[in-house]
This record gives sequence, C-alpha cells and structure tokens, in this order.
Amino acid sequence: MFDSSTLKDKVVFIAGGTSGINLGIAKGMAAVGAKVAVLGRNSDKAQAAAQEITQSVENASGHNAIALSGDVRDPEQVEMALQSCVSQLGKIDCLISGAAGNFPAPALGISPKGFKTVVDIDLLGTYNVFHLGFKHINKGASLIAITAPQAVTAMPFQVHVCAAKAGINMMIKCLALEWGASGITVNGISPGPINGTEGAERLAPTPEAKATMVGQIASKRFGETKDIADAAIYLASDMGRYINGTIMTVDGGTELGDASADCLIVPSR
Repeated sequence: MFDSSTLKDKVVFIAGGTSGINLGIAKGMAAVGAKVAVLGRNSDKAQAAAQEITQSVENASGHNAIALSGDVRDPEQVEMALQSCVSQLGKIDCLISGAAGNFPAPALGISPKGFKTVVDIDLLGTYNVFHLGFKHINKGASLIAITAPQAVTAMPFQVHVCAAKAGINMMIKCLALEWGASGITVNGISPGPINGTEGAERLAPTPEAKATMVGQIASKRFGETKDIADAAIYLASDMGRYINGTIMTVDGGTELGDASADCLIVPSR
C-alpha cells in the first residue's frame, strides 16, 4: 500500500509529463511524497501541468512540481532541463522517459521525415534522457521508459511506432545489463488502452469502437492513469529494487489476445 511517505522527498524527472499517462504518473508520484519535475516542449503546457500536479496533492505545501521546457530530440535542451531539475530539487532518484509521437498511417503513406520524427521523439528521445541523465541520478535510482504494445505486436498503420517502441524495449534491456552494477534499475511500462488519453481516443474514437475493444480485453475495461502511476511508483520504490531489465505490461490482459470469442467460458462467482 502506497502512502504519502512511499517516495518522500525523492526527486522524479518526467520527460513528456504534461499530459495523459505521464501527467497521471506525475500526480501519483507527488501524492506519495515525491518532488516532481515535468519536461515538455511547450512551456505553457508544462507550467499548467506543474500547477495541476501541485493542486492535486491534498494539503499541498510548497512546490510539489516544477515545470521545465525542452525537446527530447535535442541533447542540449535535455541537458539544460536536467541541470535545472537538479539545481532546484536535487539529484534525481527516478528518471522517466515518456515523450512520444504517433499518427495512424499506412506504411506507404508515411514519409521518411514522418517516420524519422516518431523514431526521434520516442527512441532517440529516450536515449537522450537516459544517457544524459545518468550523471544526474543518485545511486539506487530507477529509470523507467514508457513503451507500448506495438513493441511486441505488429499493428497496421503503426510501422513507425512499432519500430520505435521495439527499439526502446531492447534499449531497456541493454542499459539494465550495462548499468545494473552501478546500483540503478532500468525498466519499462507498457500500458494498454487508458481512459482519457489521446491514444485511447485514437484507438476507439466512437462509443461503439470502445465497446468492441472493451469486449476484447480480458479484464473487460480500459485502464486508468492511476493503474500506470501505481506501476511506476512500485518500480521507483524500495518494493521494486530487484526488478531490472523488465517490461511491465499493465493492460488488463490486452496483449493476451481477443477475449471476446464465443467459446470462452466465464466462470460464475
């Protein structure tokens, strides 16, 4: 059970923490005592996110979150953001890379520039955050990349995302091998469909589409941002200290396959 002391005074840096799943993680981290820095390309959105995080913490005192602006594709901007985080909050205990880009399109409809944009945000961005962040983290720090089911499941109209996320999954494993002796852990979280996020809206743009998707999920529901935040808190806390090089799938069984088949027998309770 998490409480306000689970990550008390720990410093959490979240790239892409201004909306959706990553904002949910930021709120969850702040609620269990962490000092949070959110990085986004748009400074106004970053400021709004930091304010929302601080206001979401009951009886918040002082600054529970700070806003940083920068593009994860630019190493200089990432380095400046990391330095700003350390100067304001201290060395980093949990480093999260969650910035992502996506647009559904057939392979023949994606230009080389469009493909490169998604790979640069997702894959190169994660490398920049982790590579440059290494010297700014405390011993025992937790590094977490937000990946996706596309890393292991081929999907139409998602060749760019599948390639980028598959690269992130392998990067996680390689860095865990190389950096484990330094006393840190490197893991990933692969969310399923999450309510209230842009990704879920793209996957299921109508009530009918959502109902069909829910029927295919073993747990018969979309997830909530809290489900992903809880997974991140677990990995960042002492409870997850021996988990390293793992992709934690948090999807209600989505990855298992279609659970809507007529032959499935639902046990009575």
